[in-house]
Amino acid sequence: MSEARAVIGSLQFGYNTGVINAPEQKLRSFIQNISMERYGEAMEEGTVTIVWSVAVAIFSIGGMAGSVCVGVLVNKFGRRKSMFLANGLAVIGGGLMGFSSLCRSYEMVIFGRLVIGLFCGLCTGLSPMYIGELAPTALRGAFGTLHQLGVVIGILVAQIFGLESLLGSDSLWPLLLALTVLPAVLQTIMLPMCPESPRHLLINLNQEEEARKALVRLRGCEDVSEDINEMKEEGRKMAMEKKVTIPELFRNRSYRQPIIIAIVLQLSQQLSGINAVFYYSTAIFKGAGVSKPIYATIGAGVVNTVFTVVSLFLVDRAGRRTLHLIGLSGMAVSALLMTISLALIGTTESLSYLAIVAVFGFVASFEMGPGPIPWFITAELFEQGPRPAAIAVAGCSNWTSNFLVGLSFPKLRELCGSYVFIIFVIFLIFFIIFTYFRVPETKGRTFEDIARGFASAASSLPPPQDGEITLPVSPTREKVPMVEFPNVDSSKNGLPSV
Repeated sequence: MSEARAVIGSLQFGYNTGVINAPEQKLRSFIQNISMERYGEAMEEGTVTIVWSVAVAIFSIGGMAGSVCVGVLVNKFGRRKSMFLANGLAVIGGGLMGFSSLCRSYEMVIFGRLVIGLFCGLCTGLSPMYIGELAPTALRGAFGTLHQLGVVIGILVAQIFGLESLLGSDSLWPLLLALTVLPAVLQTIMLPMCPESPRHLLINLNQEEEARKALVRLRGCEDVSEDINEMKEEGRKMAMEKKVTIPELFRNRSYRQPIIIAIVLQLSQQLSGINAVFYYSTAIFKGAGVSKPIYATIGAGVVNTVFTVVSLFLVDRAGRRTLHLIGLSGMAVSALLMTISLALIGTTESLSYLAIVAVFGFVASFEMGPGPIPWFITAELFEQGPRPAAIAVAGCSNWTSNFLVGLSFPKLRELCGSYVFIIFVIFLIFFIIFTYFRVPETKGRTFEDIARGFASAASSLPPPQDGEITLPVSPTREKVPMVEFPNVDSSKNGLPSV
């Protein structure tokens, strides 16, 4: 239940990502009306577009700032209290947007989007971190997928409530934007019923008894000695290290490889073209002869949600790396089919249906791998000490690439036309190659075991240069390549050796 309460923050991220599209024309008219009231003349269409673009893009800027602050916030206040504080931003941002029409100020919409972006940037780090630290090792993948499930449900809810017949009307669009306050208040009420992260209690605060009580609540049994021993081992290793900062993630050999993997996986999510497909899906459905393309777009949102649930059940069976490769490959094939159908659409009716199938296939493949996996695998690649800084870096790279895609795609579509998705096919092929050769399988392995694999690989490299940091590594540990870990006896844990 604690994980489900944490996922409310993920739902917030999804809702605020998708909610701004439905009331676009209403907001444009609102900006024009305010200009007439203030200056006695209508704002030029180009200026309206700029104001609208700022209102959309500033959400990502807030997200970048919020993601960078995750590490500082959780180290000072802990995981649970940080989520509690973040919800205050949601109330402020939602309130600004909700009262913008009453106060006759489009600036309140822009500033509200900035504050909501800051809140969502925090959520994209806090939710996966908290869920990952609460989950048992054997179920960590399934629990980690809950974050992405919350995101896609949030997007779907935004699409449904954004319908003209519901909250997408001329008078109710401020309520649509302000609706984000309700889940924030709900989560704030529920958070006191959630335990603090046992890892944070034991490793960061040295409160073993409190950590034990939290684990008993989470596991539903009294014997939690195995979890406690694993955390103690991780804590002993951390005691040999000084506090990890963001620059040290790149200077330290043991951290450099996993942080590069984490960044590239985040880039694979955004540079796959998923947001571009959602942006372009209405045009594709129009070309296919769908009379009400908004409902077809909602249908794509349903596919999005269904396949997220599918990945939840598969991620601890098939493995993270395997699902990510399957998802990237499916997206590459779907993007190629989309390009063919868009280039030849109108010549035959079957190509119109191929375009619809390609969009649904693209979305389904995304939720099999690139959607959920980059968020929680970052938490798996790092131990307790460097995890907050790593999640901050990974989150910032995700938000930055999100911003760049949103900013550049309209111009790229104008320049490349129906061939625009070839760009994403090239990116997807690169990410497939990188994942195959560089991303390790983390299924069923403890945080300490994963980190030890990277540390062993780093110890086999040439001596460090001046100013470069290395971690002490036990000389009894076997040295292994970058993406491999010491063999595990499958008879002991039911998992195959890597």
